[in-house]
Parts: sequence; structure tokens; C-alpha cells
Amino acid sequence: MTPNFRQRLFEIIENGKEGDKASQAYDLLMVVTIFVSIIPLMFVEETYLFHIIEQVTVTIFILDYIWRWSTADLKLKKGGWSFLIYPFTPWAIVDLVSILPAFTMISEGFKLLRIARLLKILRLLRIIRYASQIQVLMHVIKKEKRVLLSVLGISVFYVFITALVMFNAEPRVNPVTGTPTFKTFFDALYWATVTLTTVGYGDMVPVTELGRFVSMMSSLFGVAIIALPSGVITASYLDELRAIRKENQRLQEQQQKESEQNNQ
Repeated sequence: MTPNFRQRLFEIIENGKEGDKASQAYDLLMVVTIFVSIIPLMFVEETYLFHIIEQVTVTIFILDYIWRWSTADLKLKKGGWSFLIYPFTPWAIVDLVSILPAFTMISEGFKLLRIARLLKILRLLRIIRYASQIQVLMHVIKKEKRVLLSVLGISVFYVFITALVMFNAEPRVNPVTGTPTFKTFFDALYWATVTLTTVGYGDMVPVTELGRFVSMMSSLFGVAIIALPSGVITASYLDELRAIRKENQRLQEQQQKESEQNNQ
């Protein structure tokens, strides 16, 4: 590949910029390919049409992977080392893992555990690369990771404590059903988690007064736990959108000034 060709190829396969129709068309092609590739996963039976869809979409994915690898130095800007580093970058791993199940030799072994179909679902993660709004949300989560990790830590600690209390407070033999409310500690963890998230499937119900009290407190505490990160993410997301809007306005004003100067 000539330097000019590689540079143009890199510009096309990267997120489309305003005015670059080729790059925008490529992004649209990849988004459509991703969604089409998961259509067979919505059906139990395998048909010839699904086989064709798999072959075509995987071919596109493989070409995309090769092109991105061949322009890794332009992306990572680390010279020749870029080609060695690229396969271990997060996006490259997602791309590779979503391609591997398509190879019959590998997927036949995976099908016993249905891992192949599950790995194909990872193709949806590729959408993040082309969806600007999702990228903004990911940036917000990264920006507020300390707060979110703190909330997650509190939630995990509370779930563990609640499960421990319930597992020891509830009788080993439920007087109504004749079986234990929680057969294992994992059952108690499951109950504490669904109660904290205010889902409460009702398949496990405490029978003691202490258990019911803990259940009520867990539900109330769950409302606060869910509301806190939601408020943080929403506020930060709005701030990020305002910053992007201001930056776009600044760029437009700068382009307008440059255009006026050129006209003069």
C-alpha cells in the first residue's frame, strides 16, 4: 500500500467526518452489517439463507479487521510497534472474538456449550464505535467512575450483609412449604440482589418478622441506590452535551471567519 492510499483507507474506516461521504457510507455499511449478522441468532433453526448471511457478514468483518490492523500505525502512532500492539487493544479483541465463531472448525466445538452463538452477540458491541451518543455516555461513565464505583461498592456490601442476615434469620424448614426459604447462601444472594433492585420476583419470600423487616429496608434502600447513579449520569451527560454543543459552535464560527478571510 502506498502512503497516500493507507492514509485514505484510514480516514474511511475511522468514524465518518462531516463532508466525507465515503467514510460515512462505510460507517453505515458496518452498522447495517452488524445488525444483519445477528438476525440468525433470533431463530433456533439454521437455514441456507442464514448460512449465506453469516458468510457475507463475516467476510466484511474480516476485511475490516485486516484494514484496521494494516493502518494501526496511523491510529496508535507508535511506529512499527503499533502493528504488534493493535491485536491486544480492546476494540481489536472485540472484533476478533466476534469473528472467531464463524470458523466451522472452531464453532463446531463451541456449539456444545452454545458459546459460539453467545460470542456472536459481542458483534453488537461494535455499534459503540459508530454511535456518537453511546461514546458520549461511555465518556460520562469513565468521567464519573469514582462515584459509580463507590455506589457499586456500597451496593455489593449491602447485598452481602442482607443475604447473610436473611440466610441465618430464616428457618431451615419453612412451615408453609416444608422446605428451606434459602437452600444455599447463593439463593440468599440472589434474593438480596433482586430485592435491592426493587424487582422482587416473589419466588423466595421471607416468613420471619426479622426477614420481612430486612426485606422492606432492602427495597427502600434499593430506590436510593438506583436513583443516585442515575442522577449522577444524567447530570454529567447533560454537561457533556453542552460542552460538545459549545465546541461545535466554536468550530463553526472559526470556519466562518476563515471563509470570510479567504473571500476577502
